[in-house]
Amino acid sequence: MIQLGSPPPPAPIVKPRRRGGPRGPVFLGANIVVLAWLAVALALLIGHNAIAHPIWLPVHALLLGAATNAIFIWSGHFTTTLCRVPDPPHWHLVAKLAVLNAGVIAALTGVAFSAEVLTGVGGAVVAVVALVHGAELIAMKKSALSARFDYLVGFYLAALVALLIGSAAGAAMAFGIASWYARLWTTHVHVMLYGWIGLTVVGTLFTLWPTTIREKITPRSFSMARRALPTLSAGLVVAVVGLLAGSWWLAAVGLAGYALGVGLAIAGLWPGRSFTGPAAWMLVGATCWLGVAVVVETVGLIGARTVDVLPAFVEHTLLPLLAVGFVAQILLGALSQLLPILVANGPPVRKAVIAYLDQGWQVRVAAINAAVPLVAGPWHGSLPVIGWALAAVAVGSFLLMALRLALPVALRGPIDVDAIGPRSRAVTAAVALASLVAVGSALTLGIGTPAPSGADDVAGAARTVEVTLNNMRFSPDIIDVPAGTRLVLRVTNIDGLPHDLRVDTGEHTPRLSRGQTAVLDLGVVSQDRDVWCDVPGHRAAGMTMTIRAVGGVPHHEHSGGSHGGAMPAPANLDLAADPSPGWTPYDAVLAPATPGVHRVELRAVDRELEVAPGRRELRWTFGGVEPAPTLHGRVGDTFEITLINESTMGHGIDFHAGALAPDQPMRTLNPGERLVYRFTARRAGAWLYHCSTPPMTLHIANGMYGAVIIDPPGLPAADREYALVGAQLYAGAPDADAKTAAIRAGQPDGWMFNGTAAQYMHAPLPARTGERVRVWVVNAGPGDSIAFHVVGGQFDTVYKEGAWLLRPGDPAAPAGGSQALDLAPAQGGFVELTFPEAGHYPFMDHDMRHAENGSHGIFEVTG
Repeated sequence: MIQLGSPPPPAPIVKPRRRGGPRGPVFLGANIVVLAWLAVALALLIGHNAIAHPIWLPVHALLLGAATNAIFIWSGHFTTTLCRVPDPPHWHLVAKLAVLNAGVIAALTGVAFSAEVLTGVGGAVVAVVALVHGAELIAMKKSALSARFDYLVGFYLAALVALLIGSAAGAAMAFGIASWYARLWTTHVHVMLYGWIGLTVVGTLFTLWPTTIREKITPRSFSMARRALPTLSAGLVVAVVGLLAGSWWLAAVGLAGYALGVGLAIAGLWPGRSFTGPAAWMLVGATCWLGVAVVVETVGLIGARTVDVLPAFVEHTLLPLLAVGFVAQILLGALSQLLPILVANGPPVRKAVIAYLDQGWQVRVAAINAAVPLVAGPWHGSLPVIGWALAAVAVGSFLLMALRLALPVALRGPIDVDAIGPRSRAVTAAVALASLVAVGSALTLGIGTPAPSGADDVAGAARTVEVTLNNMRFSPDIIDVPAGTRLVLRVTNIDGLPHDLRVDTGEHTPRLSRGQTAVLDLGVVSQDRDVWCDVPGHRAAGMTMTIRAVGGVPHHEHSGGSHGGAMPAPANLDLAADPSPGWTPYDAVLAPATPGVHRVELRAVDRELEVAPGRRELRWTFGGVEPAPTLHGRVGDTFEITLINESTMGHGIDFHAGALAPDQPMRTLNPGERLVYRFTARRAGAWLYHCSTPPMTLHIANGMYGAVIIDPPGLPAADREYALVGAQLYAGAPDADAKTAAIRAGQPDGWMFNGTAAQYMHAPLPARTGERVRVWVVNAGPGDSIAFHVVGGQFDTVYKEGAWLLRPGDPAAPAGGSQALDLAPAQGGFVELTFPEAGHYPFMDHDMRHAENGSHGIFEVTG
């Protein structure tokens, strides 16, 4: 009871309500996760060489990390807001994102470290979260108070179906459905980019775009949205069926239908008036790049008339184009529009936040759109590096500002408006300076930029001759000038390989990449001159030119002979000498075949190796060993080879075990570059792989070769299985003129199995009596045949170049046997035998010149 005159009771304490919806702390924290994934993608992009992984990893951090999180967050928000249904409990979003990101991290980690099970588990987790999210969206649609925006839920559900298909394709690849690997890979990329991300973005734009330009959503927009969804979905379905069936025309029809859907969306969204601001320009730019990508792909597919071109196109063009131009730009544009709603509490603060984010936006928009043709075009050298640098500048500059706004709000509360006052000029200048520094750093690589000539302005009268470098030749290869003429050469490289031009008097150009030009002033020419390319092996391959001084001193009176000079004497190989201390033989045991996807990383490195007992020399290698690692699989297996060039010159790779267009996967990589080479083993055999950079003879002779063993179907197990790769031994410095001359003359210093002459005399191969021993042999060349023979043994099984020549119990050859397996360069096969009694059985190349100079070893057989 309240007494008169007593003070009134205290008012009940009412706790302030925590903000919900887009201004709630849970929603803000969720979007910080998106920003965190952007930061991870940026860090991986900057450090992708240091962590020894290709652009794949930062691209997937962007697509599967940042974009997927953003889709789950904003699709739920737009559905609840526009369909007028209550917000689900906050813990729903927290739980979904926690499980989703655990799955994303598992999937990325599994692929990065070739842990297929982890990849499959991660993909399954993402798929489960997608199913849960889809069920939630369906429930929201059923309880919606407004049906005007139900098309939006249709877009989101169609995108979730695409995500499930993409996850299934990714899991199938991870678990080794190898015969369909290429089709599954292209399907996975298309449904994830055009379906999961593309459908979500296009659907959301019908709502987000009018808000961005401060326009109302018109009936025309609703109509176009309802037309665009079935058109996009049908086009994507037809394209996926075409990709899986290997039908180029069906895939092209589907992509054309998808392009029509994008066109309907653009027509429905176009405002018909001017617009401004970073969000609007980036949303427009992203949508346009989506349209460009699908049109370019459709036209290219029609021109090629085969889906076999798609893996290379997807990897080198489509993925970078959509990752930078579409996905990264759409995230930056959407966050530029939505971040002020997340962090600002009231119109004045929101206005300050918008002004802060608008600083330097023109530079960001220009940088990210200029980056797209550079990262997606058919360029080599520094141009892609410049493109990735520009993209990093655009994303990184926005990311710094966004985190500066979001993190303090999440940790401490409302924004201090004074702390984010306008600094437009300073920020714009800083971003521009960062762009210049990034581009300048790329240009210092010296690739793809005009080479310094030192003689661009030639003083005095002179004759200038245009010289082009292409296909390992100079054009012209003979220049006639009157004696006493001052000669200037303007040299342009139009080849894909680096070249230079060197004159016997010492003048030379810099090393020129494709498109580079240098001017070389030779002064007064009074006698003949020899000219050649000084890149190792190019001169020996015939890249030479002669300058003839008409009326001057003839060539033979001053040059002292031909380019190559006298043939060098063979190296003195002491095959009976002891190997160097610490030497270990090359392991000839063939590891068992493991079916599925074989992911192998090969690094092109220069390494000092033992080429004969006690003789060590610098060799060019794949993986630091000669021969390169032997790969072993079965018919239908897929091989995914990541080649990283860590040497000081260009190298490429060619796998005979795969059949595919060589243009992209067999191209020469400059130092520091990498590529992913994929092929499916369709046929059995013992296949060679080797460096694809001309002159191939020099690269093979210097150690860049290996074997791929594909078992014939039904091949029974053997007790022991060995692999021997035979090759000629050319001793000496890798790029010595004497070596290239010896290669051209076919005068090796010796012969060897598995990279070292006579090594298995010092480390015999073990066997036991009665065991079935299978010996695979591949002839790497670069020249000379092999006649593999085992002294004291007879072969009852012979398999050569994909065909059985002899098998036990063969009625066509009852009681037949074989004494030698003959192999021309690049051929391979295997033989089988059993040893009747204990002892030492020499094996050799029965061309005795080869056997006596290194190509021999011993089977040590015990009872």
